[in-house]
Amino acid sequence: MALLPAALERLLHELTRLPGIGRRGAERIALHLLEAPPEQAGQLAEALAALRREVRPCGLCGNWAEGERCAICADPRRATGQLCVVERAVDIWAFEAAEAYQGRYHVLGGTLSPLAGVTADDLRITELEDRLGPEGISEVILATNASVDGDATAHYLSQRLSERGLRTTRIAQGVPLGGHLDYADPGTLRLALQGRRPLG
Repeated sequence: MALLPAALERLLHELTRLPGIGRRGAERIALHLLEAPPEQAGQLAEALAALRREVRPCGLCGNWAEGERCAICADPRRATGQLCVVERAVDIWAFEAAEAYQGRYHVLGGTLSPLAGVTADDLRITELEDRLGPEGISEVILATNASVDGDATAHYLSQRLSERGLRTTRIAQGVPLGGHLDYADPGTLRLALQGRRPLG
């Protein structure tokens, strides 16, 4: 195969560093940009520059924001008293898309992971505790992922927050909506049974 122009090879290299984009996907994107009107590439470059220049973590919850506070923290209509703790900002987007929660959030910035060397000091746990009193939080909803590290983090936070007399809850886990039981793994079925609730 003929050598590609250096600029094109560099773009392909950078695109393949993005999650979910392999070499073929990178080639399709690069060719689209080469064949598209020149202003489209310029608009993409400006959007990327603006992203890095203008978006930063919210000073309160850790969600992505254009100012000191994200749109959720700045919204006075959001319910107070409940705080949903998530691993990453993208988890907030999932809750917001479901339109099932109207409270506030707190982003930990990851999970406890002894194998990766991530300890409680590496997460935004102190910032979480600093919010509890001033915001009048009565319940902390632990919404970490159903993984070994997510469960360990939820258990650690539950113990740490229970010392303050706070109600801590964990989101239910189990069979997804529209899922079939014969495709569910044993762990999922066990969690679904443990999290059962009465009808009506």
